[in-house]
Amino acid sequence: MNRQCRIWLPKLLTSTHDSTHSLLFGWFVSHSSSCLDVVVAFITDERSSLSNGGSSLQDVLHETNEKMPLTLRDKAAFTLLGRYDTSCLNANGNAPKNTRDKDSCCKAGSYSSLLEDFRKDSVSSYWIHMVHDSSVERGIRMQHIHWNEDIVSQCDVHVIVYDTPVFGSHHFSLSFWNASTQTKAPLKKPSWVDDLHKRRPGIEMETVILSINCAASAEIVYKKLSTQLETSSRKFSFSYLISTSAWWLLATLISSLSSLYYSLIQLFYLLSSFPIFSWVSIASRKVLTNTWINFRIRSCQILYWPIFLQENDMTSMSSAEDAEKAALQRHSTWSAMAVDLVLGNLIGLGLLFNTGSVCSWLFHFAKEFTNDILRSGCVWLMGVPAGFKLNTELAGVLGMVSLNVIQIWSTLWIFMASFIFYLIRAVAVMGITFGATVSAAFVIDVITFATLHITALHWAITLVYSHQIQALAALWRLFRGRKMNPLRQRLDSYGYTVKQHVVGSLLFTPLLLLLPTTSVFYIFFTITSTTINSVSMLIEFTISIVHATPYAEIMIWLFRRSRFPSGVWFEIEHYGKNIHNSSNDVFQDRSNNTPEKNPFLMVSNLRSNFLSIGQILLPHYTTMFSGISASSLTTSARGVLSGKRMPSKLGLDLPPPRPWMHMPLRQYWILCHGSIISSAEKGSNHDLSLEK
Repeated sequence: MNRQCRIWLPKLLTSTHDSTHSLLFGWFVSHSSSCLDVVVAFITDERSSLSNGGSSLQDVLHETNEKMPLTLRDKAAFTLLGRYDTSCLNANGNAPKNTRDKDSCCKAGSYSSLLEDFRKDSVSSYWIHMVHDSSVERGIRMQHIHWNEDIVSQCDVHVIVYDTPVFGSHHFSLSFWNASTQTKAPLKKPSWVDDLHKRRPGIEMETVILSINCAASAEIVYKKLSTQLETSSRKFSFSYLISTSAWWLLATLISSLSSLYYSLIQLFYLLSSFPIFSWVSIASRKVLTNTWINFRIRSCQILYWPIFLQENDMTSMSSAEDAEKAALQRHSTWSAMAVDLVLGNLIGLGLLFNTGSVCSWLFHFAKEFTNDILRSGCVWLMGVPAGFKLNTELAGVLGMVSLNVIQIWSTLWIFMASFIFYLIRAVAVMGITFGATVSAAFVIDVITFATLHITALHWAITLVYSHQIQALAALWRLFRGRKMNPLRQRLDSYGYTVKQHVVGSLLFTPLLLLLPTTSVFYIFFTITSTTINSVSMLIEFTISIVHATPYAEIMIWLFRRSRFPSGVWFEIEHYGKNIHNSSNDVFQDRSNNTPEKNPFLMVSNLRSNFLSIGQILLPHYTTMFSGISASSLTTSARGVLSGKRMPSKLGLDLPPPRPWMHMPLRQYWILCHGSIISSAEKGSNHDLSLEK
């Protein structure tokens, strides 16, 4: 079987040829006895790497490998891969083709003996020798490779050039988006298409991609440990002074503002713990349920955002992919809180400047809703609605009870009309102080309290209608000779007496004749209550959207789409037989004297697919709607026909509240200020290390 080797080269390596003799560092990923992946992370000068001897190089490689992720260390070890020479060139600028010249080229360099000793003492069973050859694609060609004590110079080679992943710029990922499960295709796809989407990438490929994502970090760690990367001191400059001062002022402003919120929240929490205010707290939590939930979420975000901001150290993460995920998680809390506060300030300021107009509109709407919909609707139902002949006595009783309840509630709201102005101001202040979600939750609670009379009427008529439906169903089973078995949830045969049939007939007739009258009142109040609940659900949906939207990911996607990879693909530059072997110089393995067929050479570039904005948002929104299913909606719709009330909440997923945190105000201010400054310094230091 012909051996196959994939060589993963960084793009910068193919364009720089500064040193005559260089060393290749990276990972050997072995698939089987005939397949091998060689991931080159970086290249260094041979003289500088071996100036301290082979023992110190072993120590540096070991310490560098310890800095890599555990999943990568279990699959492959960071090591010295081999040599890369640019001096083995003939007059035409190409690599030599006869064996004697190749041997002399392999032994060239002042540290060849030290490298040979290192290779023999190395744990790895592989060693690669690459040369510069301007006649091939990318100018780099594999001279030979030591493969399990065999020197192999004839094998199928696939050279893959990749851009070194950098945190904040791009990285690679094998995960891909399965769009076929989210949308329905007009035509049925073949089964092999579905199998292709369900197919998981190999473990070896995952190891290769992980090692590529760790290439930049491995180079930084190696050079720091080998004292090649000197610690740079910032030179004083006017721009650096302005940048430092700006970050210090921003940190001071945000820390002071957060400390103000922190003191207010802690004061409110302290007052609610006193017995004299405990009953007020308990009553408000019963009435203002949605407000309390969103207030608790916002309070926890204010308390914990500095901890989230400095929870993850980006420079300590070896994989660019892990660093990107940690950065998105780190910035999700404060970005959601910032957007919520901006929306709350816009809405709050709008209400403050237009309080009079909003009050007049609310009074007009309440008057029109009470007179033109509720009262007129009840009077219409007491007559002949839509030509239906109803029971006059029952319609009169239900109509008068409804009108009396509406009148009593309207009278109470007349005395509370003077508080509407202050209520709107309270909504505006809540939006400015705690964000749009808290003020919107308060609006939901106000709507629920303001329409309490409609809820009570709907509950009463639902009770009458449901019992009437259940009684008619039970009497119908009596006429059929059936009886409901609640234990087995089925209908069993049962022999009823004549008296039972007579009593059932006497009850069934009036209940059936009164059903249309009860039904029209039930339908009217169900429609009214459902409309009000729909408004509350729409506001609840908006609150959940504000909480679930990943604002940091959206902003990053708009400017750096490459930070959201979704699968990889290969852009082939060259594919063909290895034409660099002459007829009088057929490469053979030392373990096998039988010449093999000419190997194939493929050169390609590693590319990434990227997520769309919909693919970024959909997982977050799917989690938000995890508590809602089509079966629950169908059950609710069927329950309306049998007299069951529709739910007043959607039950959407909200961020879970965290444990309450207590610390001195000064300590909290220092924590906020230090988290912002340290975050800015980490980003700046990371940019400097990447430049080097």
